[in-house]
Amino acid sequence: MSFAAASAVTAESAGRYKADIEPGWDIVGNANGGYLMAIAARAAAMAAGGRLPATATAHFVAPGRPGPASIDVQVHKAGRRFTTVGATLADDERPLLAFLGSFADAALPASSVTRIEAAPPDIPPPEECVPIEPTESFPPPFMGKVELRLHPEDASFTSGVPRFRGWFRLRNGEPIDSFGLLVAVDAFPPTVFAAQLPIAWTPTLELTAHIRAVPEPGWLRCLFTTRFISGGYLEEDGEVWDASGRLVAQSRQLALLPTTA
Repeated sequence: MSFAAASAVTAESAGRYKADIEPGWDIVGNANGGYLMAIAARAAAMAAGGRLPATATAHFVAPGRPGPASIDVQVHKAGRRFTTVGATLADDERPLLAFLGSFADAALPASSVTRIEAAPPDIPPPEECVPIEPTESFPPPFMGKVELRLHPEDASFTSGVPRFRGWFRLRNGEPIDSFGLLVAVDAFPPTVFAAQLPIAWTPTLELTAHIRAVPEPGWLRCLFTTRFISGGYLEEDGEVWDASGRLVAQSRQLALLPTTA
């Protein structure tokens, strides 16, 4: 099943949509956060008249598991350039995710101001990077839905640097749209896994994605880094660049450090 089909939503009544959380999009039984976020964003986009996400934030309330889901949507403001929409994704028992996003037309009015002070990360070609394939334990089933290739220096998870660089695309040549970018920003292993710290689990509290453009066809070049691990939290900053060398998405994720007690 394609990502588009696995994240599809249908209108059920005014302000309510339904979807199915499909199996295989999970990490150890729990649906990938970016995948859940994309489901909520699709419902919000329908409520916004088909506009696309420019910025999207999700607060994760409970793990999502395969099965039917509902999305309750509220349009907070429908403006000339942006429509701001809130949504709650829930299963039959409880809320899973609280979503808020601003949606815009596919192309905003052109601006004459452009200043770029960064460049795509330096990564060997995809064929020279290390593919991450799913197994019965780790990597998880989710890796069978996407193609992920890590920089050879990062693939051993022993660099000591909380950073992952690599390439991303959906399986079977499926094109990546604005909703697919929400999956891309949450597809790589947690950066702290490479830091050689006694941490094996970092549940996400909140994820924000800024969608800068719809990517050109091809692999996405990605960089995820962490600078601060303190106070029981860590942040993960992401950059996603398309095949033309254009920045198409940025992200920041706040994750928890589980206590050892």
